[in-house]
Amino acid sequence: MPGLVVVGAQWGDEGKGKVTDLLAERANVVVRYQGGYNAGHTIVRDDQIYKFHLIPLGILYPGKLCLIGNGVVVDPKVITDEIAALHARGVDTSGLKISANAHLIMPYHVLLDQAGEARLGKLRIGTTKRGIGPCYADKAARLGIRVQDLLDPSILRKKIMAAMEPKRHVLRPHAKDPMLDLHTMTEEYVTFGHRLEPHITDTAM
Repeated sequence: MPGLVVVGAQWGDEGKGKVTDLLAERANVVVRYQGGYNAGHTIVRDDQIYKFHLIPLGILYPGKLCLIGNGVVVDPKVITDEIAALHARGVDTSGLKISANAHLIMPYHVLLDQAGEARLGKLRIGTTKRGIGPCYADKAARLGIRVQDLLDPSILRKKIMAAMEPKRHVLRPHAKDPMLDLHTMTEEYVTFGHRLEPHITDTAM
């Protein structure tokens, strides 16, 4: 099966969304393969404006299979909000499939991202402070939490504990932040799992 890959070879904002929109109509499958919700594109369809951050824009074409691959880092709140917004506008999202192996952005990733930028001062990278870099760092360190872990509260809780342990020193100033409460975090993410479960699958092709 032939495929076309759209790659931004500069610093973002090259018009990837527009190109993908042109190609999506003729495609059977539209795949988001990398990155996080710092990316985004705006599509105008029938005088309506749609803003996408994680969901492939092919979802606007009925019958298209839209995949979020395991190279994407997923903020479950962002994607559940995107799905809800599309439902509210009558868009069928049954074709959306999320890799069970994609990694999740956790609340501590956001705090680590913000703290890292503040610590660097004038040398800061200029990240969006949305936890994307720290999430990829956990993936490389084999401390990441995957989408499929949302479906097993016991495993999710254990993996959160394991992931947070080596970060305790850096996160100490935020120790009382309710975002980092283990029970609250686990319960919130299990709820996301219930909402996303119909879309979670093995996306390997």
